[in-house]
Amino acid sequence: MEMLGNRRLGITQQQAWEALNDPETLKKCIPGCDKFELTGDNQYSVALAVKIGPVSAKFNGKVMLSDIVAPDGYKLSFEGQGGVAGFAKGSSSVSLKPVTAEAASPPPVPGCELDYTVQAQVGGKIAQLGQRLIDGAAKSTADDFFKRFEAEMQSRYGPPPAPVVEATAEAPAEKAGMMSGLMKKIGLGKKDDNSDNKDAPAAPGDASS
Repeated sequence: MEMLGNRRLGITQQQAWEALNDPETLKKCIPGCDKFELTGDNQYSVALAVKIGPVSAKFNGKVMLSDIVAPDGYKLSFEGQGGVAGFAKGSSSVSLKPVTAEAASPPPVPGCELDYTVQAQVGGKIAQLGQRLIDGAAKSTADDFFKRFEAEMQSRYGPPPAPVVEATAEAPAEKAGMMSGLMKKIGLGKKDDNSDNKDAPAAPGDASS
């Protein structure tokens, strides 16, 4: 099984990095996760309940991080045993990058992008369910994880700020321009306009003759 994806997060790259390295946050966000504990140097013990089609099982395994480049990303490998249901093992890569400012208007909401890839193998009863059912369950699990992750980040840091609309800054200038034009139409401001040409004829029709 292979899976890849991209997510836009409404938090900074540093905030996302810290959350993705926090066992308690991962435990909250991974569907069916009962345990996510640090057991060694970049190694975690994991327990989670899995249901794929008619097969339900509780997997116990470990996750190991490698190629760690803070706060840009890391690679991880995992393996787990689910008794008669089978086993799962594989690897994943996670990368984070800040959202850069663009010339477009309005500017983008501050945040970061998360890219991930997953390669996994399964065996036992789970493997007999068929690739289509396994892929569907994996995608559903990933979507559920990110929904929980984004909700957790909003509760921790608040909702992402709304984009700034530049047009609002131009409104006072436009209003001032309209007022100036209106004043000229009703005859106000003529004295200032003609201050540099005091000898000009006062009659409106003289200029056209």
